[in-house]
Amino acid sequence: MSSVDTQLEELKAEVTAELPPDISVSDVTYEGPELVIYTRDPKRFAQDSDLIRDLAGKLRKRITVRPDPAALSPAGEAKDRILDVIPEEAGVTDLDFHEDIGEVVIEAQKPGMVIGRHGATLREITQEVGWTPEVVRTPPIESSTVSNVRNFLKQERDDRRQILERVGRQIHREQLSDEEWVRITTLGCCREVGRAAFILSTAETRILIDCGDKPGSDDVPYLQVPEALGAGANSLDAVVLTHAHLDHSALIPLLFKYGYDGPIYTTEPTRDLMGLLPLDYLDVAAKEGRTPPYESEMVREAIKHTIPIEYGDVTDIAPDVKLTFHNAGHILGSAVTHFHIGDGLYNVAFSGDIHYEDTRLFNGAVNDFPRVETLVLESTYGGRNDYQTDQADAEEKLIEAINETHERGGKVVIPAFAVGRSQEMMLVIEEAMRNGKIPSMPVHLDGMIWEATAIHTTYPEYLRDDLRDRIFHEDDNPFLADEFNHIDGGDDERREIADGEPCIVLSTSGMVTGGPIMSWLRHVGPDPDSRLLFVGYQAQGTLGNRIQNGWDEIPVEGDRVGRSDTMKLEMDVKTVDGFSGHADRQGLENFVKTMNPRPEKILCVHGDERSVQDLSSGLYHDHNLRTFAPKNLETFRFR
Repeated sequence: MSSVDTQLEELKAEVTAELPPDISVSDVTYEGPELVIYTRDPKRFAQDSDLIRDLAGKLRKRITVRPDPAALSPAGEAKDRILDVIPEEAGVTDLDFHEDIGEVVIEAQKPGMVIGRHGATLREITQEVGWTPEVVRTPPIESSTVSNVRNFLKQERDDRRQILERVGRQIHREQLSDEEWVRITTLGCCREVGRAAFILSTAETRILIDCGDKPGSDDVPYLQVPEALGAGANSLDAVVLTHAHLDHSALIPLLFKYGYDGPIYTTEPTRDLMGLLPLDYLDVAAKEGRTPPYESEMVREAIKHTIPIEYGDVTDIAPDVKLTFHNAGHILGSAVTHFHIGDGLYNVAFSGDIHYEDTRLFNGAVNDFPRVETLVLESTYGGRNDYQTDQADAEEKLIEAINETHERGGKVVIPAFAVGRSQEMMLVIEEAMRNGKIPSMPVHLDGMIWEATAIHTTYPEYLRDDLRDRIFHEDDNPFLADEFNHIDGGDDERREIADGEPCIVLSTSGMVTGGPIMSWLRHVGPDPDSRLLFVGYQAQGTLGNRIQNGWDEIPVEGDRVGRSDTMKLEMDVKTVDGFSGHADRQGLENFVKTMNPRPEKILCVHGDERSVQDLSSGLYHDHNLRTFAPKNLETFRFR
């Protein structure tokens, strides 16, 4: 018998001893980070909500209780009884029964009403039918991505359960080493923006944090080195993804091409966005004649291996590592990742990309932790002069730029990231039109923007409180304003719009590195009355950065396949700062200054060389912290 089997036998005995004698325990197993208890008496657990909480506290584990099949009401009968329990105004749209695990997935327009106060309605459902209810939200805006991800996971339920059981046994194995040390190796995004990737190593565990591409370049993270995949992809114990932007996530599916078969820890919205952004990444590569780095099947493998974690949940991901996600304020589902290593040995936090102040979309980044000895901090706007415009001022400048262009009969074309900046722009423009600050006009959403917006409305709990409440009320959902038009007619529709009345266009890609924005430049670029409006970061080497710096001869697709021509960009070019999803220099300093507790060491990463050097120097001199501006392929030992 393996050590994990022995451990589970001991846990089963301990659980049985802790429970009242009339509650049976038929099996105890691990599924990912959770301990799963199977019982013939699920209704008894539902009657006493303290049982699971007390068990979890005593065992110091996350616990899920599942019924034996023998304890379940027939699905047809259970469906009627469940619908009797749930208030009609909850808007239940689907019930999906999984007999093998005794779970019923309830999809509803208002999940809170299915859950009930402190979970009372969920407990009542289990008391009535024995099934364990799981609740998901019906997207207010129909999302093919959310639907596809949910259906895929349903189809792969058996494989996924095997994956979770294998991961669970790996997490709870015996430790193999008595040594205690912690190292971080930089594989990308040091003294540069893009290709974020780090290895966090202990004597017991190796974890990859992020694995992205570099906008405007073919450079990829240094995955081939011994610290990363040099010893084989399955030498990694886990992958942790901070957020879905491609400079952090694009190459995660590549790991499965190399043979990785382990877990990916991220938030649920990030998991769904992994079903959108990498597929578009592959599509753009194919259209531009580049060989995609992996097949779409690898994207599905990545989703199948994802274990979602909610903000604030402390989760075992290795025998010596606990992971906690906190809101990063950057994009939907973005997370500051906190690693607690060993039995109080060391604590490391990776900021990912952060926005410290509140925005229209999100609350500001969390920086309150039990302990942090080392912080790995993004430095995108870390230069000494990188101070962004105040948000209110930025909105006024945006409104002014739109009005100026409208008055001369032109069109405003805004390159924007599909996830984050586009939704921020939509909220500002919707409010300005509603309040009469700009004339009502069509706002055309091109590329993935409409689909990304639908995903945002699926997870309103990750948004600001006031925005979440508006989304709950369809009549006040700002993303459903009449002015918004989803472009679905391709280039013919774009040409028709370009020849028409004044309007606003939000289009991917945000750094003008491909996608539908190239078509808009071809159609609208020759019009001097129109305006190209930059509202987000333009990385060095991208066409967006070059245009921003004065280029007016730009490449466009030629008449023949594979041929490129150039055209003169006649439209006005303007940049409005203040809408970036990144903290500026002051925000980064405030994030560190107000951290509780203050870190002992800071690694400044994810910024060009000037930015990381400036921020590192400033934090050292102003706050008396040990700081570093590492290069790629450096390793830091902390214990």
